[in-house]
Amino acid sequence: MGHWWYRNIVEPGKLPLLLALLSFVLSFLVTRLITRLIRAGRGPFKNVTPGGLHIHHAVPGVVLVIIGGFGAIGSGRHGFGAVISAVLFGLGAGLVLDEFALILHLDDVYWSEQGRKSVEVVVLTAALVALVLGGFLPFGVDQLTAEERQSRGLVVMNTATNFFLALIALWKGKARTAFFGTVIPLVALVGAVRLARPGSPYAKRFYAKRPRARAKARLRAFHHDRRWAAPRRKFENFIGGTPDPERPIADRPGPGPGPGP
Repeated sequence: MGHWWYRNIVEPGKLPLLLALLSFVLSFLVTRLITRLIRAGRGPFKNVTPGGLHIHHAVPGVVLVIIGGFGAIGSGRHGFGAVISAVLFGLGAGLVLDEFALILHLDDVYWSEQGRKSVEVVVLTAALVALVLGGFLPFGVDQLTAEERQSRGLVVMNTATNFFLALIALWKGKARTAFFGTVIPLVALVGAVRLARPGSPYAKRFYAKRPRARAKARLRAFHHDRRWAAPRRKFENFIGGTPDPERPIADRPGPGPGPGP
């Protein structure tokens, strides 16, 4: 075990990346636990509101990301400084991405349906970092042999091809496929050759005058969403908590009465 740890983690300089991933996941899970306790009114935790201003945890997260990021740049991949910087960066990234939806919408949507984006982004980020930690390199460079890597032409061609396939998958409305396709070339290829998602830029451009292709794309998207939507929602609710139910429009606060005559 000690030999494997040194050969695969310490020697190639992956220890900071591993610690960053672990602290990232731990930061997110602990933050979600605390916010769920605050939401339920249990435990000693309260929102930080000095002077009536609600300080979101993305604020200290940004500070930790800056400190950890610059520290990592200045310390390299080995040594105590690299380890501390990686932990700080992972903790900060967990705090920031936990409120990704808030940053995206510029609104406090933490417990709304839109807040699910934060959980999804955190899970995708953790999965991508785990793949890189496991030896997968962006755009399939790990698929090349040692001899092939000596040729810059092959490396550039391989990287450009996989990058192009990932872009096509993204163009077809398959963001998750494109995301994972950056490190797993076969995934990007599958996303690039299959039908586009309805409403995607690709579908609007190439399916506008092809009713059969539009119908087939809608049917495939329907079956895919019906198969995976419910399990994904259950997983997201288990990790991040169940969003608040949306109130009917009639119950939402509206503008006050206008000025009198």
